[in-house]
Amino acid sequence: MKNKQLVTLLSCLMAAGTADAAVVRQIKVDGLQRVERETVLSYVNVNPGDDVSPEKLNGAFKKLYTTGLFSDVSFDVKGDVLTIKVDENPIINKRFFDGNDKVDDKMLESEVQLGPRSIYTTAKVQEDVQRILNIYKRVGRYAAAVEPKVIKRDQNRVDLIYEIDEGPLAKITKINFIGNKHYSDSDLQGEILSKETRWWRIFSSSENYDPEKSNYDKELLRRFYNNHGYADFRVVSSVAELSPDSQSFVITTVLEEGVRYKIKKVNITSEIPDMNTAGLADDLDIEAGDWYNAAKVEKSVYALTEELGKRGYAFVEVEPELDRNMQTGEMTINFRIKEGARVFINRININGNSRTYDEVIRREFRISEGDAFNAAKIRASRRNIENLNYFSKVDIETQPTSDDNKADINVNVTEKSTGYFNVGLGYSTVNGALVRTGVTENNFMGKGQQLGFDLGISERSQDYNINFTEPYFLNRPLSAGVDLFKNETDYQDEASYDEDTMGGRLRLGWKYTDDFYQSVRYTLRQDEIKNVHPSASVYIQEEEGKYVGSSVGQTLYYDKRDNAVDPKEGYFLSFGNDVAGLGGDEKYLKFDVKAYWYDTFFDYYTLKLFANGGYITGYDDENVRLSQRYFLGGSTMRGFDSAGIGARDKYTNDALGGNWMIYSGAEVMFPIGLDEVGIKGRTFVDVGMLGKPDDVSYKIVEYSDKPRVSVGFGFSWLSPMGKIDIDFGFPVVKEDYDETDPEDDGPPWDEDGEE
Repeated sequence: MKNKQLVTLLSCLMAAGTADAAVVRQIKVDGLQRVERETVLSYVNVNPGDDVSPEKLNGAFKKLYTTGLFSDVSFDVKGDVLTIKVDENPIINKRFFDGNDKVDDKMLESEVQLGPRSIYTTAKVQEDVQRILNIYKRVGRYAAAVEPKVIKRDQNRVDLIYEIDEGPLAKITKINFIGNKHYSDSDLQGEILSKETRWWRIFSSSENYDPEKSNYDKELLRRFYNNHGYADFRVVSSVAELSPDSQSFVITTVLEEGVRYKIKKVNITSEIPDMNTAGLADDLDIEAGDWYNAAKVEKSVYALTEELGKRGYAFVEVEPELDRNMQTGEMTINFRIKEGARVFINRININGNSRTYDEVIRREFRISEGDAFNAAKIRASRRNIENLNYFSKVDIETQPTSDDNKADINVNVTEKSTGYFNVGLGYSTVNGALVRTGVTENNFMGKGQQLGFDLGISERSQDYNINFTEPYFLNRPLSAGVDLFKNETDYQDEASYDEDTMGGRLRLGWKYTDDFYQSVRYTLRQDEIKNVHPSASVYIQEEEGKYVGSSVGQTLYYDKRDNAVDPKEGYFLSFGNDVAGLGGDEKYLKFDVKAYWYDTFFDYYTLKLFANGGYITGYDDENVRLSQRYFLGGSTMRGFDSAGIGARDKYTNDALGGNWMIYSGAEVMFPIGLDEVGIKGRTFVDVGMLGKPDDVSYKIVEYSDKPRVSVGFGFSWLSPMGKIDIDFGFPVVKEDYDETDPEDDGPPWDEDGEE
């Protein structure tokens, strides 16, 4: 086209003659169909009686051509007559998209320029083709192709059709890390959003390449390393290489881990005269002897700022200064308190949230309009908004106002999908083959509420659950929710009966701190013991029928783990109790305690110590019913059958459960060369004890509360569907009447201790 334009222009200049200028007495315009003659003349800016020169005609040519109205323009000067010849570009009659199944017309229409009644030009068509391709790149289809087709109509009109070959999704086939010495590729892949293509991720978009997601992965890696002591960590480079067929990506990220720093000393200094810093150290979340943790440093800055605000210092800045010694791996942190500028928040503006209510975002702010400006609180607010996981991008910027003492805060968010559909397949030695599916919406109706449905079916059980959670009940940081459930379980192998449970639960939870929180609940349920075998234990036959339970309870949690799914350091404590008897058929008091402790040694080995205990007792002469008792074995006390430990009918061998339980042990997790797929090995020791149930006769019941012990080994797979464990346990201390796994009748050594 450019060559054609140049030839046309040259021809027009040659036709203008050799003279420098000619006087035009008459102007003709040929080739017009829709465009008015006056429109052409307005661009040419030549009138009868004017002198025309090649330079003037050149300028007129450029003006006409740049209008986009014409595909060709030429000038012809003969004597005193100027003839302007034009070829009008056609008008688009209709525009169609064909072949777009994965991207709807509405999204495409919002991006392309050309539409009905637009002027057709090949340049604009090509621009729209590129826009369409960019849309498909954003949704992960880099192999998409677009072919524009034109159908000519009468009156110089055309129908424009974009024929689209969407192509396959460009999957991430491999994620490589270079430079990671202390954490495996599997560990790092577990921290980022992007995932390698695997067959089980058929319902996940994490394996689709997304440049924005890949950039956020860098930030997640930085956070991970900074929170584990590596203050010098940086991402040297991250390159996504597209395959020749445009259908897959290989992402290679080069890291520099740097030195892992341990805190040698923590200081608090103030530049504000006469400020008493006594007692401020109590507000710090980090102390000498800890590994450096950027998140804890940030929490300490926030806590100090809060405490100073309470003391009347509204305009302060707390700046953490890190003094690192790379040779010794030690760090001194000095929290320097400085007087900040006296600036107040004028307005907080929220942009980009078309679905999420403003209030959902505003309630995560730790600062309000009219408050003194506080950088630490703003950073904490941004982190809170990011942790909602409703947005792919969160930016907070400060904008000055006409008042030097006031500033606006602009919050810019980019929304993302918050609904999830999951399907899981598995096998358990207790329940056999199983399938689980569920649907969850974490931002229901844009109000920050959670709605979920979960269904699990196995060879021995079926369970159905519906839950709803309002995280800000009564506009306060109170998590309120309701659960509806129905469970059907086959206990014929253990105790010759089936059990159906249905009911609902109301719950309310709140945080005292980020680590310390509490929940209260009310549960109304109906338990039915049915299909009792005629030869079942008399104690089970007595339980046959339906019973209604009405209970209130609470649980306190204290969670200091570095990761809730795959912890490597820290501890977790919980204490719960329930009281039944507010109506219904049951009266009991129940107490449960859990404790877990984790520590990593030699960089790759993680030690886990755990202890669980429970106690239940009836009151007002009521015994504890079968459905509320504790059972031990199977997933608890590995190496023993489900309900394989505890009181058992001598004649029917039915398990009867117990009124108290202790289950504890130790595990060591270690690499086995399969870190890339998330599989690790472990060894364990389990110790458990189960108390006897109410009102049983030792004449027909075998019982001992002596400790049972099992040892074994296993594998853990941190899969996208959750953590999957495979264990091989071997009882080493047991009673003759205990039930063990058929394959696990003893340890893998003889009584003399020889292999």
